[in-house]
Amino acid sequence: MKRVLHIDSYHAGNQWNDGIFAALKETLSGKAIDLRVFHMDTKRRPSEGEIQASVREALRTIDEFRPHVVTVSDDPAAQYLVMSHLRDAAVPVVFCGLNWDASTYGLPYRNTTGMVEVSPIPQILNLLRRHARGSRLGFLAEDTEVKRKELTYHERLFGIVYDKTYFVKSHAAWREAFLRAQKEVDMLMILGVGAVPDWNPADASRLAEEKSEVPSGTDFEWLTAVSLIGVVKSPQEQGRWVGQATLRILEGVQPSDIPLSYNRDGELFFNDRIARRLGIKDLPPLARAVP
Repeated sequence: MKRVLHIDSYHAGNQWNDGIFAALKETLSGKAIDLRVFHMDTKRRPSEGEIQASVREALRTIDEFRPHVVTVSDDPAAQYLVMSHLRDAAVPVVFCGLNWDASTYGLPYRNTTGMVEVSPIPQILNLLRRHARGSRLGFLAEDTEVKRKELTYHERLFGIVYDKTYFVKSHAAWREAFLRAQKEVDMLMILGVGAVPDWNPADASRLAEEKSEVPSGTDFEWLTAVSLIGVVKSPQEQGRWVGQATLRILEGVQPSDIPLSYNRDGELFFNDRIARRLGIKDLPPLARAVP
C-alpha cells in the first residue's frame, strides 16, 4: 500500500483547507493508499517558535510514516517545511494554495509540482465599480503574513492601489474596521478571517446587512454573507488537482514532468440583503444568490 501525507498549514475546521483535503481524499479514495493529514496550525500558533516546533513535529511524522508522496497546502508549509527541509529531497512533494507566486520560495524544485492560487481581484473590482460613488478602495483582512503578501501582489500584478488597509486580529477589531471603512472608502475588499480566533459569522452578517454603505467584495464563499459580491475560488479544484498529480507520481511520473498549474474555477455570488441596503435592485447575470 502506498502512503501519502498531507501537510495542512492551518487547523482542522478552517473551511478552505478542509475543502482541499476533502477533495484530495475523494480523489484518492478506492486506491490502495494510506492517506494521513498533519495540521501545522500556524494561524492559531503564529509565532516563530510555535511554527518551528510544528515543523519539527511534521518532520518526525514524515520520518515515522515514510510517505511515498507529501502534499502540502498554503504558504506556511511551503515556506517553513518544504523550502527549508524538503527542497530537492528524495520524497516527491505536491503543493497547492500558494498565493500568486511560488517562486517566492524558489519553487518549483526537482522533487515538486503544484497549483499556484490566484484570485479574481480585477473581476471583483470591476463589479464593485458599477455601484461605487467614488474610487477610494479599502482592503480588510486578518493580520497575517499571507494576507500582507496578497496585498503586495494586488499592487504588483494589477496596479491596484488601496487607499485604506485594515488588518485585524479579533472580531471586535473587524467590526470596528468594517464600520470605519463605510466612511473612509467607496469600495471594500473583504479577504480572509481564518486567523481571527473569535470570529462571529452571525454577528458579522447582521452588521453587514444593517450598516453597509459601500459595495464590498470577496473571493471566499463563506464571506459572501458579509459582502455584496463574491467571485469565489474553489478549494475542491485544488484538492482534486493535487490528488490527480499524486496518482501520476505514484504511477512513476516525475514531479518535474508535471507543469505548474493555476486555479481557474470560480462562481459569482450576489448578496440581495446587502444590495437592498445599498438600493441595488439588479442581480448580476449568472450570479448565485447568497442564502
